Amino acid sequence: MRIGEIAAMAGTTTRAVRHYHHQGLLPEPPRRANGYREYTLRDAVELARVRRLTELGLSLDEVRDVLADDMGRDLHEVLLELDADLARQERAIRERRERLAVLLEKAAVSELRPDDVVSPELSELFGTVFTSTTDLGKSPAAAWDRELFALMDTTATEEDRRRLMAALTPMAADPAVMAQGHDLYRRLDELAGADPGDPRVAPLAAAFAAYLPDDLLAVLAPGLTQAAADPAGVPLLDDLAPAQAEVVRQTIDQLAARLP
Repeated sequence: MRIGEIAAMAGTTTRAVRHYHHQGLLPEPPRRANGYREYTLRDAVELARVRRLTELGLSLDEVRDVLADDMGRDLHEVLLELDADLARQERAIRERRERLAVLLEKAAVSELRPDDVVSPELSELFGTVFTSTTDLGKSPAAAWDRELFALMDTTATEEDRRRLMAALTPMAADPAVMAQGHDLYRRLDELAGADPGDPRVAPLAAAFAAYLPDDLLAVLAPGLTQAAADPAGVPLLDDLAPAQAEVVRQTIDQLAARLP
C-alpha cells in the first residue's frame, strides 16, 4: 500500500501520517527501489491504533507513551480523566439542546423575547424579580444591573452559570433580602441627578458591598478583580449618571478588598 491508501483506510490524511512518522508514533517503512514507501497490513494496524488513541483525546506524547507501554497504571488515570471530560461535554451539549428546543418552540410561534436568549433559570428569575408590579421592575438602576447579569449569563461557562444561579436564587426567594435590594436600588435611583461627590455615595456603596453574600462574591471574583484594576472597563458604566457610576466603582473596590 502507498501512503495515500493507508491514510484513506484509517480515515486520515497523508499529512497526518507523515506527522505521526515525524513524532515517532508510527515507524516509517524504507523506500523501495521504485522510490515509494510501501506500507503493510502491520503498518495499517499501527496507524489505526494511533488514530483510535488520538480520537479518545490523548495527546501525541501520551499516545507515544501508550504505544511504548511506558504509562503503566498512569494510563488508567488518563483514561478516567478523559471519560470525565467527555461526560462534562455530554452534559453541556444536552443542556444546550434543551435550551435550543425551547427557543425553537417559541420562535416557531413568534413569541421569542430578548430575555429568552439567556438561560431558562435566569429568565425565570427575571420574571419573578423584575416584573412591572415590583419596585425593581420600575427602577432604572435595577434595569442596568439586570442587563449586567444578562451579559454575565450569556458569556459565562456552564459551570459559572450554575454557580451564579445557585447564589442568586436563594436571594430572590428571601423577602427580607429582596426588600433590602429594593431599598438599595431606590437610593441609587435618587442619585440620578447628583454629582460624584454627593455625601450619599459612600454609604450606599458600603451598603451594596455588604449586601452581596460570599457565594455570589466568589462567582463574581474574576470580573471584580479585573474591574478593580481597570474601573474604566466596567461594562455599561457609561449608562449610569456620574454619582451612580461612582457608587458602582466604590462598591467594586470594597468587594475586591474582600476577596482572598
